[in-house]
Amino acid sequence: MKHDAGEQGSKLRPLMLGALGVVYGDIGTSPLYALRECFHGRHSVTPTSDNVIGVLSLIFWSLLIIVSVKYLVFVLRANDKGEGGILALLSLAVPDSRKKLRLRTWLIALGMFGAALLYGDGIITPSISVLSAVEGLKVATPAFERYVVPITIVILVVLFSFQCAGTGRVGAIFGPIMIVWFVTLALLGLREILHEPGVLVAFNPWYGLRFLLAEGWLGFTVLGAVFLVVTGGEALYADMGHFGVKPIRRDWFGLVLPALMLNYLGQGALLLENATFAENPFYNLAPGWMLYPLVALATLATVIASQALISGAFSLTMHALQLGYLPRMNIRHTSSTTRGQIYMPHINWLLMLACIGLVLGFKSSSNLAAAYGIAVTLTMMITSVLFFFAAQKQFGWNKTKAAVICGIFLIIETAFFGANALKITHGGWFPLVIGALLFTCMATWRTGRDLLRRRLQSSSLPIEAFLDSLDQTPPVRVKGNAVFMTGNRDGTPLALLHNLKHNHVLHERVVLLTIEVQEVARIDPEQRIEINRLGRGMFQLIGRYGFMDQPQVVDLLESCGAQGLDLRLSNTSFFLSRERIVPSDSRRMARWREWLFAVMSRNAQPATEYFGVPPGRVVELGMQVKI
Repeated sequence: MKHDAGEQGSKLRPLMLGALGVVYGDIGTSPLYALRECFHGRHSVTPTSDNVIGVLSLIFWSLLIIVSVKYLVFVLRANDKGEGGILALLSLAVPDSRKKLRLRTWLIALGMFGAALLYGDGIITPSISVLSAVEGLKVATPAFERYVVPITIVILVVLFSFQCAGTGRVGAIFGPIMIVWFVTLALLGLREILHEPGVLVAFNPWYGLRFLLAEGWLGFTVLGAVFLVVTGGEALYADMGHFGVKPIRRDWFGLVLPALMLNYLGQGALLLENATFAENPFYNLAPGWMLYPLVALATLATVIASQALISGAFSLTMHALQLGYLPRMNIRHTSSTTRGQIYMPHINWLLMLACIGLVLGFKSSSNLAAAYGIAVTLTMMITSVLFFFAAQKQFGWNKTKAAVICGIFLIIETAFFGANALKITHGGWFPLVIGALLFTCMATWRTGRDLLRRRLQSSSLPIEAFLDSLDQTPPVRVKGNAVFMTGNRDGTPLALLHNLKHNHVLHERVVLLTIEVQEVARIDPEQRIEINRLGRGMFQLIGRYGFMDQPQVVDLLESCGAQGLDLRLSNTSFFLSRERIVPSDSRRMARWREWLFAVMSRNAQPATEYFGVPPGRVVELGMQVKI
């Protein structure tokens, strides 16, 4: 038993180390700006003794209830074969019954909007994190003030330029750096707490409640800044599939939470001694000799936090396009051994331009903090709603139990959302606009694909009728294999009909290939392939994948040999139809959405590239389709 425990521990330690660098990078860099915004931001209070203790109490209980209880205890239990994230939760929450079609539609729309909002977080986090770290130079000397924005932009350009190399090579050093970071946070905070131990009374929730009651509306507005301490909590769930639940939980309770609280308490103790340090309490915790090394360490930590958010944006995009919410895009796998390490050039450069634009537009982390939080609160609220349905479906909870638990979280998150809503006119509009634009694109693509599928199905010939026509007028058969990719497993591919109509020949073996991406994270290998023998030398091949899987047609065909269907690539040609969308006068979709769908369709990555079909063996047949 001791040997088993030791072996299990040896497997957990590398995962715990990796999780520190990826999962906790965002929330771990919040001390750079969170408490500062409570006492020096746009919606702040005077750093009196009662206010400092009250705000610290709110910070502690926010971390405890939102992160420790909601995510670590409850939400992490809702996993789709080990995978997490809002799209995985959506697949668990959506009802299977067709009687609940309206509820299903609303939940899918809610999940899509939550996923779209995460992109706003992915843009703001690198900007505010790196900017707040570099601003430490101003504390050392005001002479650096004019260089803060240029240095931040250079760091962001370098960060995004190295994404094509993947995180695998540098991932091993992320964890150790974050250990140094969290230990530094704890020691800096502990040093100041020893000077002002009275700050420890902040653990009493009464002081937080008293602060809200005493300050009234002003206390409510400060909640928008308090919420900054839990931004990054959604990453705990999104990155669950990379590390597992145990490493994430052990890291949080064993190192991250204690380090964060010690640092926040230390900053509070500093303000109790000298309220003039409210402009930057984090860097003022450090002795003079340590300031420059601390700026360097903070910059490394924020780069790691940014790396995690960028990688998360890549993964989220891949999940969305696998589920049919976005058009196909170029995905490059940067590791041959580790799943999930991907690089998406288009997303990468768009994120970089957006981050640079934010830095140039807002110029300081304090200004950016006004835009930060509202998208995250909405995403957390959506997670609570989806978890209400997932808990009933997955854990067998009754509605009362699910409503009570999720209701408590929603009440707290609604209060945070209300406070953050005050930021809308001061920059909070940015992540909402980003979310709305992406949601529009996702909803348009999904609706357009549904209309296109129905249009093609209505004009396609049932496979049974096609097989009967082969008996009546047998075509000339030529040697080799032909694979026709189709999204409709019940109809005859249009590419097959056009090829037969114009070339008057049919290959000896014809395979109708359908790739199905299911609303689960991964598909077991033994359930991957289904082969139906249709007779007359024709086969139906169905390849099933989860939204975390990357379909590869060549690998799929090679695995058919185990089931008696030998498809040698050197003797196989692939036929695909390429539709050109033409807007119509129908009222199924607004004209501007038809135009948007047509543009997205034209710019989508070709199916041959996305599914890994050898380009030298592909024949594409084009056609115009009105939707």
